[in-house]
Amino acid sequence: MGIEVAAGSSPSRAGIQRLVDIVGAFALLLVSLPLLLIGVVLVAVTNGRPIFFGHERVGMGGKPFRCWKLRTMKVDAERALDRDPALMERYKANGFKLPNGSDPRISPVGRLLRRTYVDEIPQLVNVLTGDMALVGPRPVVPAELDLFEDGASVLLEVKPGVFGAWNSLGRARPPYPERARLEVEYVRERSLARDVRILGRSVLAVLQGQGEV
Repeated sequence: MGIEVAAGSSPSRAGIQRLVDIVGAFALLLVSLPLLLIGVVLVAVTNGRPIFFGHERVGMGGKPFRCWKLRTMKVDAERALDRDPALMERYKANGFKLPNGSDPRISPVGRLLRRTYVDEIPQLVNVLTGDMALVGPRPVVPAELDLFEDGASVLLEVKPGVFGAWNSLGRARPPYPERARLEVEYVRERSLARDVRILGRSVLAVLQGQGEV
């Protein structure tokens, strides 16, 4: 379930863990496919192409990869930060995202998709391709690693996950530096039991939905 294998662990255990990720991601993708298709249609009708957006994140060992989501922002969203220094400062100060309800880059449909977590369903494909695990620290952008300080190297020991110690807290997710502490603590103390607890909390978080986006 996304528990990465520590040095000295057997290859067979790594294979079993990978198999669990593949089977779990495939099953979740099948179950959530109707919601994903509805999201695809909503984005296509209201925002046009591209339907999906792959944001560069840092994976295990520092390897960059594209973390896929349904596109919830306007087409020029990336350039909007470059054009507005004040907006960029708020973005960095808030943990490389803008406070809920105040991000002008998000479309109305995008807010709905984010509130219901439907935009994140494509990350199950990242699990199937091996860039992510079902459970692990949430993927971060390169500049975000600085917020983890000495824990950055620990964070990169494992694959980032769809579900994690931080985002499984739902609306109670804390900002940095508490987020960094939770994610690093997970990597250092990861276990099957902890992964099961995270998955349980994640189900409740998804059912509750995000707050104002």
